[in-house]
Amino acid sequence: MKRVLFLLFTCLLLMAFVIPACGGGGGNFNIPPNTPAGNIIKVGVIGPMQFVQGQQQWLGATMAAEKINGAGGIKVGGDTYFINLIKSDSNETLSITDASAAMEKLISVDKVDYIMGGFRTEAVTPMQEIAMDNKKIFLGCGSAAASLNSVVKLDYDRYKYWFRVTPFVSAYLVDNTLMEIAMAGAIIKEETGIQRPMRVAVCSEGAQWADSMTAMMKSFVPKRLGMEVSGVWRPSPNATELTAEMTAIQSANTDIICPIISGAVGIPYGRSWGELQVPAASVGINVEGTSLGYMKATNNFGDWETSLASFSQNMENTPLTQPFFDEFVARSGEIPAYNAGTYDAMYILKDAIEKAGTLDTEALIPALEATQITTTVSPHFSFSGMDAPLGNPHDVVYGPGANTGIAVQWQNGELLGVWPNADYADASVAAGYPEAWKDLDIPGTVRWKIPPVLLEKLQAEMGTLPAAPTAPAE
Repeated sequence: MKRVLFLLFTCLLLMAFVIPACGGGGGNFNIPPNTPAGNIIKVGVIGPMQFVQGQQQWLGATMAAEKINGAGGIKVGGDTYFINLIKSDSNETLSITDASAAMEKLISVDKVDYIMGGFRTEAVTPMQEIAMDNKKIFLGCGSAAASLNSVVKLDYDRYKYWFRVTPFVSAYLVDNTLMEIAMAGAIIKEETGIQRPMRVAVCSEGAQWADSMTAMMKSFVPKRLGMEVSGVWRPSPNATELTAEMTAIQSANTDIICPIISGAVGIPYGRSWGELQVPAASVGINVEGTSLGYMKATNNFGDWETSLASFSQNMENTPLTQPFFDEFVARSGEIPAYNAGTYDAMYILKDAIEKAGTLDTEALIPALEATQITTTVSPHFSFSGMDAPLGNPHDVVYGPGANTGIAVQWQNGELLGVWPNADYADASVAAGYPEAWKDLDIPGTVRWKIPPVLLEKLQAEMGTLPAAPTAPAE
């Protein structure tokens, strides 16, 4: 009896590890009936499927697969191939072990040809190692960590199968964030007349991807922007409220809070900020703050949140942006975040296969390295080479004319694009960025707005509060 109970317990324990790693998935994806198995390309999509990041990765890939297959598939010589997707729930937000198991299953059990996705650096790093062990092309669509690409430079033969499609590397996310804050600071000074240095609090989630960005922001805010750092706060990625952090940030006389948040903690961040009426603007990265559900999730306290993003309700990055955006919103009820870049990753893979004229992995590497394609976010998407200035080959090429990113702000319940904005590009150039940024102005951009609680605080400081309305004469 003890032996039976032990075996039963063992089986249940194994299921506990295996089930979270198996997202199931698959579907028709417009594959023509009776397509031979040899003409099916199996692409694994791996991510935290119980969370919005993984769900967006899956929908982005699904939309692309359906369109590619519906338009006649992928042509290789005289043959036609169609895409079948395999969904894998990495559960990486909660378990790195599950993420590794999910990647192992995609390769050894599902026998996928190529892989895309990943989110948390802590999980993507071991997933990358497993993919490299098996010489599988892995198109990253989640983590910004420089370490994932620096290894390509250090050991090309092993890591050449890794390419990052979205987002661009964390150092460039810092650049975007600094320009975003520079614009906000310029508008604040223009509208209030305040001349003292702005005080910036850095509030970044306690996750590996944010470590280097936190250090860079702490250094560059004073050096490049001439602003002061009022403090650094690192809440848990799984925190459910940030009352203590927001109270401390307010006590530090902060004017601008810079969030560096990619996960679910972005919702309690925005809710606590709004509930406590902290008189500071929020300008940085809050991925949850770029979703349509953000206002409801924060009990409408998230208005005036400003974040880097890939898409907005009013900006058209490229001719491909609006059709993709409209369909994504229609199908999901949500604005696509950067994780939905699996859509572009699928077209990048198709482009490389057709140009190489083969499905052979080794032959696809140089074809991917030579990528020049218009995506939903970049008019000229390409991968950095071995001479990349940051030592990050196979990464997203960044800058005007390539991939720049955008910033959005919630304004009275609408998520509107506010940066790049040529009217305030001088602030970015003054912060040390190239003149090329001065001419970058994506159509549809609106002016960034100062949160009313911050405007009132600064007007009181300057003694310029509007006079109270005079009571009507009786």
